[in-house]
Amino acid sequence: MQTILGANGIIATELAKELYKNYTKDIRLVSRNPKKVNETDTIFPADLLDPKQAEEAIKGSEIVYLTVGLPNVSLITQERWPIIMHNVIEACISFQTKLVFFDNTYMYGESEGFIKEGNPFLATGLKGLVRSKVSTMLLHAMNHYEITAMICRAPEFYGPRNTKSITNALVFENILNSKKIKVLVNENKLRTLMFTPDAGRALALLGNTTDAYNQTWHLPCDDNRLTTKELINQASKILRKRLHFIVLRSWMVKLKGNFDPYLKETIEILYRYKSDHLFDSSKFKTRFPDFKVTPYKVGIAEILKDFNTD
Repeated sequence: MQTILGANGIIATELAKELYKNYTKDIRLVSRNPKKVNETDTIFPADLLDPKQAEEAIKGSEIVYLTVGLPNVSLITQERWPIIMHNVIEACISFQTKLVFFDNTYMYGESEGFIKEGNPFLATGLKGLVRSKVSTMLLHAMNHYEITAMICRAPEFYGPRNTKSITNALVFENILNSKKIKVLVNENKLRTLMFTPDAGRALALLGNTTDAYNQTWHLPCDDNRLTTKELINQASKILRKRLHFIVLRSWMVKLKGNFDPYLKETIEILYRYKSDHLFDSSKFKTRFPDFKVTPYKVGIAEILKDFNTD
């Protein structure tokens, strides 16, 4: 059995579909209120903050994927993530279950140049520090041979269906709702974005590759990076209409953050929009040369089609 902890989120959904299609029909979906993705899925309600419930959720699993998404509130993630990670690690050790941890890049902080797997953890804000803490917890268990696990990191998402991300919220959802598109800080800096269906395919592949364990992996993204302005221009071409946007400079985000909780939670990571964000996934592409990464042009078209805006 392969178990997904944190079901209902977009990554868990894409992962479940890929596992069912190419690897196994024996899938357990775990969350507080899980829902089936595939007809043969087993749903298992559990609160991972409770160690006993975490144990029961993991028991009997060959591979566990930790794809939990907590509310985008710094204090909540600071309090809950270390508890969840501790409970999951202990349960996996107890049952000798392999663990695949889906992570983000907040722990790297303001890294210069290309962001690679070996970059140091330089974060200073709450979001980055908690991610550094939970990653370090798992790395410690891996390095001391207590657990067979891997860490899989992705930059910001973009994608169809219920993808939740800054780019989806400020660009694509505003296109859908015929509202002014918003861009953070600088429209002319290159962005590396992870297409959510690619994330699901890559996680399933890594989880079912024996020699991929006990390593950190950057998940594959299109290296033909676009600026946010170029991304919007590409959407304009597909829709055959000019799309207008406004740029929220840093001071504007901080000011609006006093009244907008969503924008307030972006303040800590505004550095990602002030310079080119160059997430490097060459390690994955070298190991899996046949994996087809979705080009931005194709990904943008799929999102717009899904939003019924074409």
